[in-house]
Amino acid sequence: MTETPPRDRARAAGDATRTAWVHIARAAAVLAAGMGVGRFVYTPILPLMHAQAGLSAAAGANLATANYGGYLAGALAGTLLPRLVRSAAVLRACLLGLIASLAAMPLARSTTLWLLLRMGAGVLSALVFVIAASSLLSHLRDHPAHLPGWAFGGVGAGIALSGLLVLVLRTVGTWRAAWWAAAALAAALTLAAWGLRPEPAPRPGPAAHSRVRASGPRTHRWFGTLFASYTLEGIGYIIAGTFLVAAIEQTSPGWIGGGAWVLVGLAAIPSSAMWAGLGRRWSRPDLLSAALAVQAVGIALPALVGGVAAALISAVLFGSTFIGVSTLALAAGAHLRFPRTVALLTAGYSAGQILGPLVATPLLRHGYHQALVLASAVVLAAALAALVLRVGFPHHAPAPDHPVRSPAPVPGRPGAFLDADEAGPAD
Repeated sequence: MTETPPRDRARAAGDATRTAWVHIARAAAVLAAGMGVGRFVYTPILPLMHAQAGLSAAAGANLATANYGGYLAGALAGTLLPRLVRSAAVLRACLLGLIASLAAMPLARSTTLWLLLRMGAGVLSALVFVIAASSLLSHLRDHPAHLPGWAFGGVGAGIALSGLLVLVLRTVGTWRAAWWAAAALAAALTLAAWGLRPEPAPRPGPAAHSRVRASGPRTHRWFGTLFASYTLEGIGYIIAGTFLVAAIEQTSPGWIGGGAWVLVGLAAIPSSAMWAGLGRRWSRPDLLSAALAVQAVGIALPALVGGVAAALISAVLFGSTFIGVSTLALAAGAHLRFPRTVALLTAGYSAGQILGPLVATPLLRHGYHQALVLASAVVLAAALAALVLRVGFPHHAPAPDHPVRSPAPVPGRPGAFLDADEAGPAD
């Protein structure tokens, strides 16, 4: 057998690295369009709709709830129908549908139509996320775990770009122009993402049906605590993610709220890769509780302190943790090897996002600050649950008896793996 010359090996390694970064760039563009713009552009546009379209605070919360309900439906569809996750045609159709839903918002004349459009956008953005995440986990299986983290930073890039657009347009345009500009931005990102390859179909073989057996401790009690923590995070984070800009604008100049949202996106870009690096030194439960505590402080600042400095610090703290919390929680769940862990955690997280605006709505009569205090308290409760999780946490827990398929690395934790049948949506 002839050994491959060192120069050829180096060239092959360089080609593999370039191919990986091309895939990362396309996946980041998908996540920027589907999540950063398609899902989160509503946050900076919400104050404009209050001021110019006559949208009430309660109706704004209802639109958010409709979007999160649609997201839960899309996440479940991606989990229960794996063929959707492996289809480039489905990905492209979802991206085009998202663009259409953004462009149609200014054309709608009633709250009912806005509800339907935001619900549809939620379904489509969830499917986009599932396809992009599964593609990353499968195609970057043999690469360091921080690389998928940079792709997930596309969510932050989309938030920053769309937030900057709205910030500029608020002085020269209207809420309608903001929605149309968001649709144009999503279209440009879709062009950049068009060539993304979804997850390939699993190869049949005896390994696909092998079972892992272990005699170690059961992981049910740790998973239950993790599930509670992640569901609480879904409630608290989404209240802030929906109303942060409007809350800041109540006590600060109008541009501060929009500028803070741009900062949220910029801080989110490196966050997943950053938390992956920290995972080399600290355990997942420690990092999860720390990230949640930092996020709770960030959410509370605009309500308790106020002012420009508090708003900007809040944006950085919130942006640098909300994606990191998802990657850490999913990595911890995958480590526990609880059956269908990612699907279950995602369901709890999505249900929390539906509950968040509903429980905050009664507080909106007096502005948004009370809602932010509630969100901070809920996230702090999630941090306390994560502290409980670290008690006796099985850092080297063997897997329980359940089918194992092709493993894929978890973004946010080097050396952590998801089963292919567990790779579901995270955000």
